[in-house]
Amino acid sequence: MSAHGGKKAILAALGANAGIAVAKFAGFLITGSSSMLAESVHSVADTSNQGLLLLGQRKAERAADDLHQFGYGRSRYFYSFVVALVLFSLGSLFAIYEGIHKIQHPEELSSPLVAVVILVIAIALEGFSFLTAMRESRPLKGQASWWGFIRTSRSPELPVVLLEDTGALVGLVLALGGVGLTMLTGDPVWDGVGTLCIGALLGVIAIILIVEMQSLLIGEGATADEEAKILAALADGEQIERVIHCKTQYLGPEEILVAAKVAMAPGSDIGTIAEAIDEAEARVRRAVPAARRIYIEPDLFRATEGIG
Repeated sequence: MSAHGGKKAILAALGANAGIAVAKFAGFLITGSSSMLAESVHSVADTSNQGLLLLGQRKAERAADDLHQFGYGRSRYFYSFVVALVLFSLGSLFAIYEGIHKIQHPEELSSPLVAVVILVIAIALEGFSFLTAMRESRPLKGQASWWGFIRTSRSPELPVVLLEDTGALVGLVLALGGVGLTMLTGDPVWDGVGTLCIGALLGVIAIILIVEMQSLLIGEGATADEEAKILAALADGEQIERVIHCKTQYLGPEEILVAAKVAMAPGSDIGTIAEAIDEAEARVRRAVPAARRIYIEPDLFRATEGIG
């Protein structure tokens, strides 16, 4: 995913969440609904999160230096990890606390119709943000399922926005259900139940994001398809007979490090070896453009060695 494509989805989510947060807070002040308060805090957290994602993209653009010789590409992973922590602490834990409090000490809602109108408008705005993220993600998703895309994507922003928007839409439906049941039954406990469900939902999404971003921060290798292309491109069957070892790692969402040991044809001179390695690097970059850092070690194949 290009940073430009991710930025479009982030900006759409930022605009939607900022407007929704203001409307929800106004609704909470008018109605006193805990579901509205939980959703207000949720939208504030989401708005902050989009700001963090944009900051991560900006930090990642810094040029490599002596301290970070492979650049700052993983800044996008770090700030996405911070987003997950914010969603868990500010969104989930607050909503769970508020839900339990309202169940134990229920309060009557004033002007609940105002909350319903605001929630319906918020659903429409969140739907726009969600559809934008889906449209930006679809070319990268390919034939994979949406869950598969979230689990295997090496670019953090679109999966983060997709999960946030999914949580926001489901959370709004839960809030609408809590307020609606309170209106139908006259029992404000349902508002607290809706708030508690919103907190649990946000907690699940935050944990998924924490696990995924932690894996990317540690360092993930190329996808199975990318690795197959890299291995096929390294060996030409002539000067480079086979790949002995090959390791890959994403240095950032759009940059792969490739380190390989290859078996050269016996009797190759230094000039032939150098030319063969240059050609192999060019083939790999054509096959997988993200493979920008390539280090190839020439050797002779021994039966005890294998690809790994």
